[in-house]
Amino acid sequence: MRPKLEDVAKLANVSKTTVSRVLNKRGYLSQETIDKVEAAMKELNYQPNTVARQLYNKKTNLIGLIFPTVANPFFGELVAILENELYQRGYKVIIGNSMNNRRKETDYLNQLLSEQVDGLIVGAHNQGIEEYRYEHLPIVAIDRVMNEDIPIIESDNYFGGKQATQLLIDQGAKVILHTNGPADLDTPAMRRRKAYEDTMQEHGLVPETVVVDFNITYEEKQQIFQKIFDEHPNVEGIFASNDVDAMMLYQIAQQRQYRVPEDLLIVGYDGTTLMRTLFPDLTTIVQPIREIALQAIQTLEKRLAKRETAKEYICPVQLHHGKTGFKKQTTI
Repeated sequence: MRPKLEDVAKLANVSKTTVSRVLNKRGYLSQETIDKVEAAMKELNYQPNTVARQLYNKKTNLIGLIFPTVANPFFGELVAILENELYQRGYKVIIGNSMNNRRKETDYLNQLLSEQVDGLIVGAHNQGIEEYRYEHLPIVAIDRVMNEDIPIIESDNYFGGKQATQLLIDQGAKVILHTNGPADLDTPAMRRRKAYEDTMQEHGLVPETVVVDFNITYEEKQQIFQKIFDEHPNVEGIFASNDVDAMMLYQIAQQRQYRVPEDLLIVGYDGTTLMRTLFPDLTTIVQPIREIALQAIQTLEKRLAKRETAKEYICPVQLHHGKTGFKKQTTI
């Protein structure tokens, strides 16, 4: 009887998906696994079905999206636009919420590779995952550094950070804090922090960044933000790295009887439609989410067509005035 793919998988003690990936050279696999599968095929004299392999390698029109969580307003709006725009172009989308969990992200990635997606758009925080080094799979990153070969789509983080910090200074604040992720996380969003620190130093002010890890719970984040007010009761301005953090800080400030903007100025970052609708008073730096999504799709399609792409695409930001960042009637 002619040996089947499942016979190879059983002898090599791996899954059928793994055997298929070895046959079709898709996804990251260790050399040990490849050697085991090839040895099993040789021992069984297994001959892959050529027609099946041709069908397997055919374009699937499937695109994988991996983001931390669509529960976050920024990622939710971004994924919604990506999904709709990709659908309009004839693609189907598979979405994975990594929840900033490295193992979960790796599992999603392997699942997407086994589904034979044509390409990936990724915005998750984890770095150094070997599966992203698969050179034959087109990948585009949004606001994340994955590896040297993957193009990055981002907002103008440095200009946005500078604009937010300069606004707080122009409004009279001197004790200004900034919230951001861990310094060792290599992402374009870290330029917001760099811009904040540069701008503070240019004005002879002392920068202080409060590190907020992406993987902590809501309650842990609340504790960090409460501690900000405990340790800096004289804080006059806060530049939060995202609008959700800005909202949390605003609520804590109100609980502690700070008047915003009279006693405390707050500027956020993201400016999603949801946040600007629910809390129009929040002063924030608006990322052009639709432009970012469209640029990501255009870049991925270039990769799918094996055309050259730039390493980085920077989209402009703009200031949403709101009220929380303005003590004086100043035109920016």
